[in-house]
Amino acid sequence: MRVFVTGATGYVGTAVVDALQRASHEVVALVRHQEKARRLAERGIDAAVGTLGNPNTWRTQASTCEGFIHAAFEPSPKGVEIERIALDTLIDLAKHAGERGSASLIYTSGVWVLGSTPEPVDETATVAPPELVAWRPAHEQLVLDAGTDQLRAAVIRPGVVYGGSRGIIADLLASAENGLMRIVGTGENHWPLVYDRDLADLYVRVLGSDEGRGIFHATDEADEQVRAIADAIAAHRPHPPDIRFMPIAEARAKSGPYADALALDQRVRSPRAHALGWAPSLRSVSSNIARLFEELRRGRLAQQEQERHDA
Repeated sequence: MRVFVTGATGYVGTAVVDALQRASHEVVALVRHQEKARRLAERGIDAAVGTLGNPNTWRTQASTCEGFIHAAFEPSPKGVEIERIALDTLIDLAKHAGERGSASLIYTSGVWVLGSTPEPVDETATVAPPELVAWRPAHEQLVLDAGTDQLRAAVIRPGVVYGGSRGIIADLLASAENGLMRIVGTGENHWPLVYDRDLADLYVRVLGSDEGRGIFHATDEADEQVRAIADAIAAHRPHPPDIRFMPIAEARAKSGPYADALALDQRVRSPRAHALGWAPSLRSVSSNIARLFEELRRGRLAQQEQERHDA
């Protein structure tokens, strides 16, 4: 299948593109800069150089595809508005692709839309999003409503993604190296987690399955406490860092609505993903700290090498 991917060089998108290539799909990646397009071309990946909010810069190349994966979000005051513009265009393109045969559209959401879930919930749970992602359920529904017999429309809700040198867990690892880890709240809350490569595998499974419709959670179901993750990271350092638990009011003053999202207590199950044969290869952050520090190191080296190459 020929697949158009937004956010193709972002954290989730990079893993998804790698997984698509491993599964022998053709990829068309949306990137902002010609240099990124050149790097992708070296890997046999076509690129559309443009911006998410200006579909005229990528519509033509995207129209050659049968699969569409939206893994981008622009973190700006107009981010929600820009996403809606992109979604409207992707839905239109996917519908036209469906008219030619069959097509698939996958939207990336997140488990934060569920709100606090101290008891385990699955994909049938009612959403109760915190302020940070209050807009997202409407965009989920926009995609789901676009589904037809010819167009498989799906929403993937990842947990907190870990692996490599980006993301919330990588930030904690880096903070530990610097000697101070800050945790929002008491750390007694649970984070639903998912390894980046396992998450990417789910996108490929949803894309290629006749059952790839509706909502899919992507979590390792380990129900790890944030405090336990922090303790495991600290224990791995030769000089254990200090761990500071920030009162939620202080965290809000510093980080705004993001603090409330980090403080959510969530236990999330992924039965619909498992029904597609998806089985995470990693099921614990705390048990894989050495591996994750090594991935962080390799990711930094790769970034430094790329910067030297670009200089």
